[in-house]
Amino acid sequence: MRNNVRVTADHYFSAEPSTPARHGTVEFSVAGRDYALTAASGVFSAARLDPGTAVLLRKADLPTAGTLLDLGCGYGPIACVLAREAPGATVYAVDVNSRARDLTAANAAALDLAVRVHAPDEVPDDVTFTEIWSNPPTHVGKAELHAMLTRWLPRLAPGGVAWLVINRHLGGDSLHSWLVGHGWAVARTASQKGFRVLRVTRKTD
Repeated sequence: MRNNVRVTADHYFSAEPSTPARHGTVEFSVAGRDYALTAASGVFSAARLDPGTAVLLRKADLPTAGTLLDLGCGYGPIACVLAREAPGATVYAVDVNSRARDLTAANAAALDLAVRVHAPDEVPDDVTFTEIWSNPPTHVGKAELHAMLTRWLPRLAPGGVAWLVINRHLGGDSLHSWLVGHGWAVARTASQKGFRVLRVTRKTD
């Protein structure tokens, strides 16, 4: 026990959560549309829409077309919003957590939305993305976070953009610096409730 919280190896970024799935409904609104998605224990922010995700969906520029990626999709709030706002887009949702993927697929189906839900290794190698959206898992540690971004950001199509939201107190500014140091152009487009919204693109000569 640590601070009266039981610490286990089972996290929202576990591939196969061992905790029983206790289901609930998360309700929120984006761009004038209401959502009621099923979430469950063992998945990130199962009790409410994560404040960082809410800031990202409110402050970033929602797309209208393209091939879009929700990286670390959880139960699918970002993927569902992208698919609803851009019905002609091809939307991928990726998560290491099998329970999260199942929930995302079920939530998209319930809303009659086309979302391609995959484990990371299941995404075809030749797919590139017009936009990548992510509230990345800062609690997984810097090494894993950097490895995830190093893997997926290069899959941006020419002229593509990644929208990331990071808690300022959990390394938002240091991640900004790390991205710039690794050759990306980064603009902080919004800051709200302690979260930074970062717009990431390739540097142009």
